[in-house]
Order: sequence, then C-alpha cells, then structure tokens
Amino acid sequence: MNLKEYLAARVQAVDAALERWVPAETVPPQTIHRAMRYSLFAGGKRIRPVLCIGAAEAVASAYSGIEDAACTLEMIHTYSLIHDDLPALDNDDLRRGRPTNHVVFGDAMAILAGDSLLTLAFEVLSKLPHANDAVKASLIKELATASGTVGGMIGGQVHDIEGERQTPTAALLESIHRAKTGALLRASVRMGAIYAGASADQLAALSSYGEHTGLAFQIVDDILDVEQSSETLGKTAGKDQAQQKITFPAVYGLDQSKRMAAQERQAAHDALTPFGDSAAPLREIADFIVNRNA
Repeated sequence: MNLKEYLAARVQAVDAALERWVPAETVPPQTIHRAMRYSLFAGGKRIRPVLCIGAAEAVASAYSGIEDAACTLEMIHTYSLIHDDLPALDNDDLRRGRPTNHVVFGDAMAILAGDSLLTLAFEVLSKLPHANDAVKASLIKELATASGTVGGMIGGQVHDIEGERQTPTAALLESIHRAKTGALLRASVRMGAIYAGASADQLAALSSYGEHTGLAFQIVDDILDVEQSSETLGKTAGKDQAQQKITFPAVYGLDQSKRMAAQERQAAHDALTPFGDSAAPLREIADFIVNRNA
C-alpha cells in the first residue's frame, strides 16, 4: 500500500465533505464564514478524519458517507486550535504556517469561528444522510464525550492550564494528554467503527488502537516541539518549555520519550491483530504518526 496515495485520497474526500457542509464565504454573515474556512482549510494533515475512515474500512468493505461523519472530527479539532491560540490560552500567532485566526480576524471573531465549528459538527452528525438514528445518536455521544470535561478534550485543557509551573509528574502528564489529545483520537477510530457496524470485540480492539496511537501522537508532538524549528512545524516551536508545560520530555527526557513512542506504536499494531490486512492502513498511519517530523 502506498500511504501517500491513501492519505491523499481520504483527505480529498474529507475536504469535499467539509466544502459541502461549511457555508461558503459569500453566505451572510460573510465574516464568520471567512474566519471558519480560514482555519479549516489551512492545510492540516486531517489525521483524525482519516483515522475514522480507516477504522470503518477495517470493519467493513461496504458502507457509504463515512467522510461526512469523519469531517466533523476536523471541525472539532480546528475549533480547539482556534481557541487554544487565543491570547487568554496559549497566545500563539502562528498555526499551520500562517497567522492564527485571532491575528487575522480579531479575538471576538475567532471565538465565534471556533464556536461555529463546534456547533456545526453536531448539526452534521444529526443530518448524516446514510446513517440511521441509532448510529447518529451513538456518534453524537462519542464526539460530545471526547470533546467534553470529564476525560475529554476540554478537561485535558483545564489540567494543562492548571498544571503550568507545577512540578511535572507522570500522573499529571497522563491525566492531561489522555484527555487533551488522546480522547479525540480515540473517538476518531471509535466513530468509524460504529458507523461501519462494528461488533463489541471489534470496537474494543479499535479503541485500544486509538488510545495507543493517541498517546504516541502526543509524545511525538512534545518531542518535535523541542527538536524542530517553527518553520518546519508550521507553529511556534519551543513554547512548551517557555510556558513550563508538562510534557513527555520534561518528565522522561528525550531518549526515553522516543522509546515510549515506539512502544505505543507497537501496542497500536498489536491491537489490530484481529483485523488482518483490512487494518493495514491503520498500521501505516501509526507508523507515520511516530516517524513524522512536523
């Protein structure tokens, strides 16, 4: 399998779905739609929606419309980035290689753009054309939980903010990243599995894959913040250390962090054993996540 071609095809499908669901810049009120689309179509890797599609492919060969469900993950992820970059949170002015949303549109419009993407994600899930009501409800529950305060993305962000300038510990690090980053990545594969009609055993296996892949993703993200330049990352490098964030290198050091990322990748591979060749793309995505340089 050629991973580059695989990713390009899935990203194209996700982007087409986003184009269908997100109002055009010409639709009033134009400013908010320009702000939403500015960040949404800024060239991200689309890892979360691609994981969703890959999980559906691992479960079943016949399904349609998965890209509509998958694109909601990119809406949630992008909303979180817009809000994270605000002066009140991470105060960053560079994202995906260009000025952050609030730098271009102002704080107020950036907040509203994030809010709009958040609410649109759930509107899309409620209107999925190829899913029955039970599946829609399950997908909405998965995404809401992963985005929320109890073990979800917002809860992880709270731990991250409150953890600044605290002594970094393994327990605090885990509580931050299993929620802040891991929850949405885990939900990505679970949503794909649910959409494709996974059995309980299949859902459990893919949940394990999602947890290990999510942890590997965050470990590598922390490593790259130390080792790479802002130009390579497309965002401000070195901010974790400058803001005294609790990161894997801060707790374990770079060498041990790299070993941990490799261990999580192997655990992700092991979780996919029941799926055989149908999960080959998910295995390669786990490898890509660990081996990336940005």
